[in-house]
Amino acid sequence: MIENLQAHYGFTRSPFGKALAPQMLHRHNAHGEAVARIGWCLTEKALGVITGEVGAGKTVAVRAALAGLDASRTTIVYLGNPAVGARGLYAGIVLALGGTPRYQKSMLIPQTADLLAAEEHERGRNVVIVLDEAHLLGVDQLEELRLLSNAELDSHSPFACLLVGQPTLRRRIKLGTFAALDQRIALRYAMNGMEAAETKSYLAHHLKLAGRSDPIFSDDAAELIHQVSRGLPRAVNNLAIQALIAAFATNKSIVDETSARAAVTEVTTD
Repeated sequence: MIENLQAHYGFTRSPFGKALAPQMLHRHNAHGEAVARIGWCLTEKALGVITGEVGAGKTVAVRAALAGLDASRTTIVYLGNPAVGARGLYAGIVLALGGTPRYQKSMLIPQTADLLAAEEHERGRNVVIVLDEAHLLGVDQLEELRLLSNAELDSHSPFACLLVGQPTLRRRIKLGTFAALDQRIALRYAMNGMEAAETKSYLAHHLKLAGRSDPIFSDDAAELIHQVSRGLPRAVNNLAIQALIAAFATNKSIVDETSARAAVTEVTTD
C-alpha cells in the first residue's frame, strides 16, 4: 500500500513521517520561538516549562533545541515515564550518568547530586534533564526536583531542566503547594497551533521533502485540514496522510476537498 501510494504521487519517501532530522523540520512561528527560548534556557542552566496540547510539537521543538548544543560538552538525561515515582526520578538520572542507583533513597539522593556535580566539574559537561509528560508528575516528584535544583544553595544551578507537558502542567505549578518551584522557573512557553497560512506552508514543506515541489493539496483541502486540526502538527500529519490515501483510492492526482472530508471522517470517527 505504501509503495503504491508513493509511486502514485511520485514520492521519494513517505511524507509527514516522524523520522526527520532537526534541520528538515518546518520552521513555523511557534516552533521557531520555542526552539529559541529553550536554547536560552539550556544555556543559562535554568528551569523551563514548555506546554501545549497533544500534538503541538513540544517534543519536536525540544529535540531541535538539543540538536543545537555541543554534543561533546552536553549530557542529556531524558525521562519520559512519570510513573516511576520520586525514587525513579533519581534512579533515572543516576543511570543516565553512568552510575548504579543505590537502593535506599536516603543514599540515592546524595549519589545523584554528586554525579551531577562530577559531570560538570570533573568532566566539563553540562547536564540537561528533560522530563516529558511532566503534567503527570506527582507532588513528591516535583518537590524532589526543586530540592535537587537547590543543591548549591541558589549560588549555582547544577543542571538545566525542561518540564514538558500538557497545559494542565502550568496550572498545577501555579498552585500554592508548588510556590517554591514556581519561583525557580525562568522560562514558560505555551505552544499554540499553526496559523492557516503556516499549515499550508507546512503541507508544502513536507511534500517537498518527499520529492514534490508542486501543489498537491487544493486550497479548500488545506483549509479544511487546518480547521479540523486547529493547526496542531501531529493532527495535520494524520489528516494529510489519510487525505492522500483517499485521493489515491479514487485515482486522483490532487487532494481536493472531497478527499480531505473523507480523511476527516476516517480520523474523527470512532
